[in-house]
Amino acid sequence: MRLPAFRYKYSVVPIIGLLILLVIMDSCLQFRMSKKEISSYFKTKEKKGTLHEYKFDHQKINYLKVGDEVLPLVVFVHGSPGSLSAFIDFMADTVLLSKAQLITVDRPGFGESNFGYGEKSVARQSSVLKPLIEKNKLNRPVILVGHSMGGPVVVRMAMDYPELIDGLVIVAGSIDPDLEPNETWFRAPLATPFLKWTLPRSFRASNQEIYHLKPELQEMLPLWEKIKASTIVIQGKKDVLVDPANAQFAKKMIVNAPVELMMIDEMNHFVPWSNPELIREAIIKLISSSSTSVH
Repeated sequence: MRLPAFRYKYSVVPIIGLLILLVIMDSCLQFRMSKKEISSYFKTKEKKGTLHEYKFDHQKINYLKVGDEVLPLVVFVHGSPGSLSAFIDFMADTVLLSKAQLITVDRPGFGESNFGYGEKSVARQSSVLKPLIEKNKLNRPVILVGHSMGGPVVVRMAMDYPELIDGLVIVAGSIDPDLEPNETWFRAPLATPFLKWTLPRSFRASNQEIYHLKPELQEMLPLWEKIKASTIVIQGKKDVLVDPANAQFAKKMIVNAPVELMMIDEMNHFVPWSNPELIREAIIKLISSSSTSVH
């Protein structure tokens, strides 16, 4: 008579184990630093960074600011998955801080910006980040730096708000719709109501935006001529996540602003960590060229 209860007990064990595994995965794969970790980081660097947030249509957007507001402004936009901490080492870079105020932002769905609830529309992400630029521009040059999925976001901002943006650094950015790989076979199931909740929150947000990226890039095709910001594209030829030909696409499509390509033979996708000096060099070059022409 105890056999059904015995079977029930042991049939529940795998389910409990799976739930525990999902919780552990979610905890370990957040790609973000806590406020305490950020504070400790800046103490070790003897720098002062301040966290800020604002609301946009019920979304909370979190960002970190370091440096003197009389200098030009540089805003870093991370990839997918990621958070503002992807650029944390740049925020303590003494050379950059002597030339610019620095901001790194959590895009929607990442870090402390509605974590786990991604935004599939690149145009919408551009709108969400617009108040950040408007509030902090203060009649000075603004340079956007976007890595990976952050690339199309900063490009879209330069299309939508050319009067606000003075320079672009596109780092291994996915910007050509024809070069986007067809990943529907696995991303579509992961976007279904049931399966998406089995993903760690960072991957849930990431899948949502990457799944819709190709049509978003197609929508941007007629808008490239609106970009007026001087642009530097940094791309590794050994990048296996983003086709290196994306860099040539930017060169072809940006027709109303100067474009420089930095193609590095042995470099992979993870430029902010493997070759931060290239990003620093590009920022400094754009600061020098934009200081005499503020939009």
